[in-house]
Order: sequence, then structure tokens, then C-alpha cells
Amino acid sequence: MKPLIVSLTEDNYPLAHELRELFNSQPDMLVLDVFPTAEETLRVISSRMPEVLIVDLRLPGLGGVELITKLKQSYPDLHMLVLTMYEESDLIFNALRAGASGYLLKRSGADEICDAVRQVRSGGAPMSPSIALKVVESFRSPRNAPANQEAKLSPREEEILSLLAEGALYKEISSALGISMDTVRTHLRRIYDKLHVHSRTQAVMKFYGQRR
Repeated sequence: MKPLIVSLTEDNYPLAHELRELFNSQPDMLVLDVFPTAEETLRVISSRMPEVLIVDLRLPGLGGVELITKLKQSYPDLHMLVLTMYEESDLIFNALRAGASGYLLKRSGADEICDAVRQVRSGGAPMSPSIALKVVESFRSPRNAPANQEAKLSPREEEILSLLAEGALYKEISSALGISMDTVRTHLRRIYDKLHVHSRTQAVMKFYGQRR
């Protein structure tokens, strides 16, 4: 079985070493690179592309959010998972808007971190419980009502986006709506085009009018 290729951008060497050992101990994962800075990531990644890049937010020089923004613009299919100790709302929403597919806290357990990497590769949007709560609460805020007129999504597209916001995987959306996986992907491409985004998380954040 082909392993899931992972790279990390993490300036804390002991933690980076620990994460490398953790992922390489998994039968379905392989760490390709560990980058100490965002600048090194940008310099090397085009020739050594992982399936999932794990990004810390507080980095020397260029920060994690800026790195995610630049990478998403150049490599829209690259999956990025934030792994950080910070849980301020501004950082969370800025990282998700920039293109991160998930947001995990470093205090998460080893199994949770590994499962999150697998979920990201499969199209999921894993988040630590406290982070997910902040996102859900933001959806409930009256000032974040869906911008239907601006987005001009069809009822079916809104239905799919609502399921995405709940963390549903593509196969779960397919089952819930009684449509094929190919149809789900077609709707998602149209949603991305209409909202001018490149990921499910960006689509949810933009449609629900996050202005943080």
C-alpha cells in the first residue's frame, strides 16, 4: 500500500523530531521533509511535494498563515493541517480562510493527530473540540448569516455546503443526499468557482461571511 506522504513546517526541533517518529511509526505514513521555517518550505516544496503539510503558526520570519496563503495560491490541491498551541479566534479564522483544511492543538493525543492527517487527505476538516466549538458558535452569530445573494448558490449547493460545515466527508454527503460521489464533486467544483476558493474550509468560511 502506498504510504501517505507527510511534511512538516515546525521550528521546535524536539517536537519536530517527535512528530517525525510518530508518523513514521504508522504503517500507512511516511515523513518526507521537516522544515524549520516557512521560507525553507517555499524553497523546497515544489520539488518535494507531500500529500499533507503540517504547519505551525508561530514561525521565525514568515508566519504560518502567510505560508498557507502562498502555498494555497501556488498549489491549490495541497492539504494543510495547522498544528499549534494557539487557539485565539483571529488565528483560527485567518488560518482557515487562508486555506488550512484543519486546525489541531499540540496538546492533542498521538492517535488524534494521526487520524487528523488521514482525514485531511480524505477530504475531511478535522479540528480540536475547542476549535470546532468556536467555529460552530461563529455560524450561530446573526452577523454571520449566509450571504445567499452574494454567493448565488443553488439550493442543492447550499445543502452540500451545510453538510461540509458539519464536517461530513464526500461519501457521507453522497449517502445523505442520495447522489453519486461524482455529482458531489461536480457541485463542489461549482461552489469553489462561485466563491473563488480552493478548499472546502475556505468555502464554508466565505459563504458564512466570516469577518474577523
